[in-house]
Amino acid sequence: MLRTPFFDPNKTYYENWEQGPFGDFANGEVLPEGAPRFEFLGHKIAYPIGIPAGPLLNGRFVDAALDKGWTVPVHKTVRLKTHPCNEWPNVLALKDFPGQLSIERAQEPLVVTNTYGEPLSITNSFGNPSYEPEVWQKDLGKSLAHAKEGQLVMCSYEGTKREGMSSEEYVNEWVEGMKLLKDAGVEVVEANFSCPNEGAASLLCFDVPKVKVITSAIKKAIGDTKLIIKIAYFDEASLRDLVKEVGGIVDGFSAINTIAAPVVNEDGTQALPGAHRVKSGICGHAIKWAGLDMVRRLKSLRDEFGMSYGIIGSGGVTVPADFKEYRDAGADIVMSATGAMWNPYLAKEIKDAYPDG
Repeated sequence: MLRTPFFDPNKTYYENWEQGPFGDFANGEVLPEGAPRFEFLGHKIAYPIGIPAGPLLNGRFVDAALDKGWTVPVHKTVRLKTHPCNEWPNVLALKDFPGQLSIERAQEPLVVTNTYGEPLSITNSFGNPSYEPEVWQKDLGKSLAHAKEGQLVMCSYEGTKREGMSSEEYVNEWVEGMKLLKDAGVEVVEANFSCPNEGAASLLCFDVPKVKVITSAIKKAIGDTKLIIKIAYFDEASLRDLVKEVGGIVDGFSAINTIAAPVVNEDGTQALPGAHRVKSGICGHAIKWAGLDMVRRLKSLRDEFGMSYGIIGSGGVTVPADFKEYRDAGADIVMSATGAMWNPYLAKEIKDAYPDG
């Protein structure tokens, strides 16, 4: 059942940041968290469920997620300097698209609408806005203190490629930001390589040599703090290359973020304003197949190479059965963004349906 979303698509990012979260997510109800029975990267957690970087804009959103039993919430991606949000609208629903979005179909325009139905599939386009570190470090400190035993607060970070910046300066942008997360007390950090990092069409995760350089530098700087990298959907050969090169450096992979596709209004006009927003990330039910496929392949490669990295699976988790599919596929942690936005009680429903995880 779709409830009032905790991020209101009818409001701007900044209105949501100031006023949210909304609906049952913010009703003050605190659900009990069980005793720590699972382990993830050396951390004892109560249950392998969480919300990925994206809809948890600030500490209030993270605290609300913890209160509703989302054991491993990830604070929305932050940056080293203030970064603006893409122009509103930022979230729209796919119209009349109940199936799965193949990579081939994602090359063609998808019609979007502001009417949300089930099965729930949406597009989101924020551009990873961020306040200054003084704001998000304070937020993180409060949320870390708010977490109960068995809960683990993560945070995502993205380095920013600025005009005139050298390769060395760009790597240092990643390192310095990750050190700030560590200084804030975050014990598992995420490098967001799955959003456009160096231009509207470029995903850093596909540049394996650069990913290796950046992850090596980050790990050297943060020591025993665990490093997850967020990645997009890969073909067979490219994923093998990525895992072979960095699977022994990073502590885990989070897959997937979204599948990019052109989005249009019903009259065929571009849905999102801005020359760089012809395409937008598709989330929810339509991409579940891709998240599951990546988890299966990450697990297979982990076994083949004798590695020990953790696997976070996300994409299309909107009902309890989706959680079970991801766990069966090999996910150590399963996360839901779109499903959680419209159903804050989804974590409880999953725990009730699968008490043994």
